[in-house]
Amino acid sequence: MTAEMIPRALIMPRTHETTESNKTGSWRFLRPRYENKTSPCSAACPAGEDIAMIEMLAGRGLFKEAWETILLENPLPGTCGRVCFHPCEGVCNRKDFDASVAVHDVERFLADVAARNDLKPVLEKLPRRPHRVAVVGSGPAGLSAAWFLGLLGYGCDVYEALPEAGGVLRWGIPEYRLPSPVLNVEIARIESGGARILRGRPVTMESLDGLRKDYSAVFLGCGLSRGAPLRISGEVPDAVTDGLVFLRNVRGGQPPPCDGLSAVIGGGNTAVDIARTVVRLGGKAAILYRRRREDMPAFQDEVSMALEEGVELHQLLAPEAIRPLGRRYGLVLKRMRVEGRDRDGRGRVVPTGETTEMEVERVFTATGAEAAQPWHRPPSGRGSGISLSHCVIVSEDGANPLVYGGDPVNETKNVTQAIASGKQAAMALDTFFQEGMEAVEARLAECRVGNGPALSMEIYMGGPRRLRSSHVVQPGEINTDYFRFGARMTQPRLLVEERIDSFDEIDLRVSAGTSIREAERCFNCGLCNQCDNCYVFCPDVAVRRGRDMNDRRIDYDYCKGCGLCAAECPRNAVTLEKEDAP
Repeated sequence: MTAEMIPRALIMPRTHETTESNKTGSWRFLRPRYENKTSPCSAACPAGEDIAMIEMLAGRGLFKEAWETILLENPLPGTCGRVCFHPCEGVCNRKDFDASVAVHDVERFLADVAARNDLKPVLEKLPRRPHRVAVVGSGPAGLSAAWFLGLLGYGCDVYEALPEAGGVLRWGIPEYRLPSPVLNVEIARIESGGARILRGRPVTMESLDGLRKDYSAVFLGCGLSRGAPLRISGEVPDAVTDGLVFLRNVRGGQPPPCDGLSAVIGGGNTAVDIARTVVRLGGKAAILYRRRREDMPAFQDEVSMALEEGVELHQLLAPEAIRPLGRRYGLVLKRMRVEGRDRDGRGRVVPTGETTEMEVERVFTATGAEAAQPWHRPPSGRGSGISLSHCVIVSEDGANPLVYGGDPVNETKNVTQAIASGKQAAMALDTFFQEGMEAVEARLAECRVGNGPALSMEIYMGGPRRLRSSHVVQPGEINTDYFRFGARMTQPRLLVEERIDSFDEIDLRVSAGTSIREAERCFNCGLCNQCDNCYVFCPDVAVRRGRDMNDRRIDYDYCKGCGLCAAECPRNAVTLEKEDAP
């Protein structure tokens, strides 16, 4: 046996003492800390929903908890899951990875699960307050104000002129987009939360003074219920019909004749709704828009479905005059051309000098809406008042405050912005009652989601969301190495042939499994989901874990500040800063 073959003993040093006395944290130049942040979808949501948390809960099958998380910020998830323009999806950090998360589809699913199972939300409410508030109008702004005033401890009476509550949600959106049973469930939940809805009780300018005396405050959420006229030659009631009145009559069970060709003037969702309703009533419809299709404010998905259903779209045409042609009408149209862009980025159009004429049975207007009464808008020269992002609060000569909200004061006019208006009004009134008018703006500023202007009721009420950073997580701050590509869910729909023959809801029910998979696609930007990457990768075993995402800390006696925890956090829930940072 040679020397090389003689086995040698392997000697390893071993100690029987702990190394805890060697506190390596003293070497540190950088300090990591856990910091839940704000997701871009939440900052973009007018209602300030905690979308990253909602998707996290839904992805784990905690449907009731996810639904309740929505209700903390938005009392109408079933409605918004169907009609919201979902700006959250436009800023989703996942959209550049594969495709944005279908947030509105998951929200609709959660609301439908709650309705089918008759779930009752268990939400924290503040103690009962002595004040009582009157709400004028039961549209999305009024319903939102009533819901959030209830959470804040206030009694509330909602005055509605029509026999059914809902405002534009009931009378201005077709049944195939927002079925009445969905709306009824959501209104009933708001009533069960303490609001009393007084149907068939119109409020006039004269009776408004009485309400201000009988209640501690009045919220005006009257909306824009009258269509704007075309202001063209020959415009008379027989020739031109207000599109909002048409939709209201259809929802009320009194559809007018729609045979032949109907012209719809406008490019928003109302114009598309009118045209698609005409088709369902057996007629033909043509949308006439003065700009291009890509400039239309209507949801492009709705425009595509309208074209599938046989609606015609004529671009770069503006009405100039209308004249009778026997039992029909001749609609004179100016041809337009694009010259540059306007401040919204849409094509700026000017007349070419040429005209054309179209023979139609009737004309519907959908070029905007106005307040039905001048007093629905805040007066000019308000004196003692505050203009907030979504409402105006006025208190003159010691009188009880009057708050204007909804579309008459919102720059952007849609359902979710109206909900945001009602929530902001509830916060403003609570602050006014507790701390005075001078405290309102500063108090609400503390409740902004990210960089605003959306507000969080959970933050306002002192919930755990108040502990998050306002920093909005950017795409480059997500560690996409830990995510797999996954196709966005496809919303099943009725076939075109089935759609045009009825007012049945177009979007069909999706399964729980599909919704869970879609929610799991969410990056949960800025939120710790206890993936334990920080714990696994920490070379100093300095991560201390608790039972939930908020019970996790770093032992700075041993953390050397290597930054592995921050680098390997998929969701940017760990912040690395200089050791001397505050």
